[in-house]
Amino acid sequence: MATIDLIVLGMLKKQSMGAYDIQKLVEYRNISKWVKISTPSIYKKVIQLEEKGLITSRIEKDGKMPEKAVYSLTEMGEHEFEKLMMETSHAPINIFLDFNAVIVNLDSVSIEQQRQCIENIKQSIRELESIIQKNIEMKKDEIAIPATGMAVLHQQLILAQAIENWIDDVKEIAGDSNE
Repeated sequence: MATIDLIVLGMLKKQSMGAYDIQKLVEYRNISKWVKISTPSIYKKVIQLEEKGLITSRIEKDGKMPEKAVYSLTEMGEHEFEKLMMETSHAPINIFLDFNAVIVNLDSVSIEQQRQCIENIKQSIRELESIIQKNIEMKKDEIAIPATGMAVLHQQLILAQAIENWIDDVKEIAGDSNE
C-alpha cells in the first residue's frame, strides 16, 4: 500500500467525504508539495479502496447540485488504516527531492547552464517557502487546524529553509569546481 492510501483512509477516518473534498483537503494542507499525490490519483484511489472493501460509498444529492459519491471507512478500512500507521511509522524515511537529478548532472552542462539550473531550483525553493509561510500565517489562529497539522507546516518550512541553505553550498561548490 502506498502513502496515498494512508492519507485517504486517514481523512475518511475523521469524516465521510467525496473524492473532490479529499482532493481539496490535500491542496489545503499542501500535502501534494511533499507527497506525490495528484487529483487523478485520488479519484482512482477511492475506487480501488472501495473495491478492496476498505471504504464504502453512498450517493448524495444536495439541491440542484449533481449527485456525488460520499465515502466512509469500513471496519476493515479502520484496521487497514491502523496497520498502515504502524508500518509507515516503522519504515525507513525516504525524502524524494526530484531536483537532485539536476544537481548530480550539473557537470554535464555549461557553467552558465549550471548557474541557471541552480538559480531555478533556488527560486522554486523560495516560492515554496513563501507559500508555506503564508499558509502558516493564515492557519495559525484557526481552531479547526490541529497542532499536528501546524507541526507539519513548520516541518515543511524548516525543510525548505534547509534546502535553500544547501543550494547556496551547492552554488559555491559548482562555482569553485568550474573556475
